[in-house]
Amino acid sequence: MSGAWVRPELFGGLAVALGFVLDWRLGLVLAFWLGAWWLNARLAATGTKAAGYLVPVVFGFVLLGLWELVVRLFSVPMVILPGPSAIWARIVTSTDLLWADFFQTFVLGALPGYGMGAAAGIAVGVLADRFGFLERGLLPVGNFMAALPIVGTAPIFVMWYGFGWQSKAAVVFTMVFFPMLVNTVAGLKEASAMQRDLMRTYAAGAGATLWKLKLPAAMPFVFNGLKISSTLALIGAIVAEFFGSPIVGMGFRISTSVGQLALDMVWAEIAVAALAGSLFYGAVALGERWVTFWHPSQRT
Repeated sequence: MSGAWVRPELFGGLAVALGFVLDWRLGLVLAFWLGAWWLNARLAATGTKAAGYLVPVVFGFVLLGLWELVVRLFSVPMVILPGPSAIWARIVTSTDLLWADFFQTFVLGALPGYGMGAAAGIAVGVLADRFGFLERGLLPVGNFMAALPIVGTAPIFVMWYGFGWQSKAAVVFTMVFFPMLVNTVAGLKEASAMQRDLMRTYAAGAGATLWKLKLPAAMPFVFNGLKISSTLALIGAIVAEFFGSPIVGMGFRISTSVGQLALDMVWAEIAVAALAGSLFYGAVALGERWVTFWHPSQRT
């Protein structure tokens, strides 16, 4: 009998009952949460491929449902936390504005800085692997650059390069360069001594060894850096716009909307940024599957 008291169903029922005693709204929220938990657990227990896709989707909709339920039941003011329905209504009615902000921040600011920072990090990593003194000299400098606070460097870049996309790309470049450099250097050292000796027995030069052995072995590390940098790029571009930008951009819109107490617009911009960052990360991860299909981590 003692084991029955720790069953999840009994615990959930007691929690819901206690919630209704304290406040019927709290009990309703707990009941919704426990019901969704039970549904997701049943889906996950099936172990099917379809369940593998449904579980995260259901989990996401449950979070949105809980959010909406709490906001409506407890009458949370809009200036504190708008509900998902209010945010969606703002997105639908402000698509042109959101698209212009997205294009200014992501396409003109984040992507160029990401591309230049990734390319520079990989190129310098290759040079650092080839010449040992560069690795000993550049890694501490790169570590110093990575430790610089973005809220301190962003206004400096805005003063140097102006309010256009160039200053945002410069901030993103600074944030992306060091992760790419470190991952590239670590990846180029992944080839074992036996593999390098084999290349020497084939009379392969430094270029052939780099192209045929070191770069393929480094690809998983390089893509780790690319995935990390894909999220940093958008964050850097948005934060840089807080310190100066044209009258368009996600960071500009967030800062001005906060001042106007238009929190639904702020959350709409956050939703667009989260969706863009997730899709960008997914595109990089898909590229990793295509390039490093031979690696054990990509085998199904």
